[in-house]
Amino acid sequence: MKLVLELASKGKGATSPNPMVGAVLVRNGKIVGKGYHRKAGSLHAEVVAIKDSRGKAKGATLFVNLEPCVHYGKTPPCCDEIIRARISKVVIGMKDPNPLVNGKGIRKLKIHGIEVEVGVMEKEAEELNEAFIKSIKTGTPFVIMKSAMSLDGKIATRSGQSKWLTSKESRKFVQELRSASDGIMVGIGTILRDDPRLNLRIKKREVNPPAKIIVDSQLKIPLRAELFSSKPDSEIIIATTASNGNERKLRKLRKMGAEIIQTRSRGGKVDLKELMKELCRKGLRSILLEGGAELNASAINEGIVDKVFYFYAPILIGGRNAKGTIGGEGITKLQDAGKIDIKEIKKIGEDLLVIGYVRN
Repeated sequence: MKLVLELASKGKGATSPNPMVGAVLVRNGKIVGKGYHRKAGSLHAEVVAIKDSRGKAKGATLFVNLEPCVHYGKTPPCCDEIIRARISKVVIGMKDPNPLVNGKGIRKLKIHGIEVEVGVMEKEAEELNEAFIKSIKTGTPFVIMKSAMSLDGKIATRSGQSKWLTSKESRKFVQELRSASDGIMVGIGTILRDDPRLNLRIKKREVNPPAKIIVDSQLKIPLRAELFSSKPDSEIIIATTASNGNERKLRKLRKMGAEIIQTRSRGGKVDLKELMKELCRKGLRSILLEGGAELNASAINEGIVDKVFYFYAPILIGGRNAKGTIGGEGITKLQDAGKIDIKEIKKIGEDLLVIGYVRN
């Protein structure tokens, strides 16, 4: 199953809105076939492993991290292929939370006399597909808040300088985070201050380029922003409020290829919860939030953040006017502070990376 999960992770950034799935066939103690789901629309992992076995699947045990599907999508049901290959046992990491599957695959295999075992390395299987699971269960994407800061928690100097706080190793890691996400979300402040392209600088493997999502309540985005300067390599989404009456600019942005999502106003700002539902309806299961202090504060206050990646550079900036990672009004009582369950702390280059889950 460990090998299954390693294979499945090779599809990171390419399989969405499908989950990442790996499969290994074992007969008489030897691996006779293996494979993984490479990208949405391609063959599922179970079928790849069966084909890879070249007729040796009969009587074998299939290891797979997610319950095999029973429904027709872009490909036929995997359960039918497993039954047809006369596999004798299927070991499953976790049940598929998708209502179209959820236990139905397991029942079908058992009805056809195939032994089924469920729950092997279940926790690891759930973590691998945490974005898929959350989006299926809640109708909202899995949101990672990424922030780079000094050791004393400053994301920029008092003059606003922030490039580059962290090491090139950390910046490379962030590119990996981007490549694994369906969308990169920033606030209009980041666009006006840094004018980023929000593109991927990873060429080593095929991934779906993440959508570029700009939260812009007052529609301040310049029409000459770098986002529009070249042929779009991915979808551009501008999130603004329904009360924004600048129809002329909205038409221009649409003509330039941007999609507009208008939400109700929440204190004059985009309603992030409503935005998340709209993004999930579009098939975006994971969002990397690379916002500034104010967007981070709104995201935390509205409860849309699931996980944090905090990069700490070994420098001290100081200054009462130098911004921290989360702005807004802040809290008055410590018991109201957001709680983080720290999963991992590690060094990347000279920097320290803290990874944790927001406790809801």
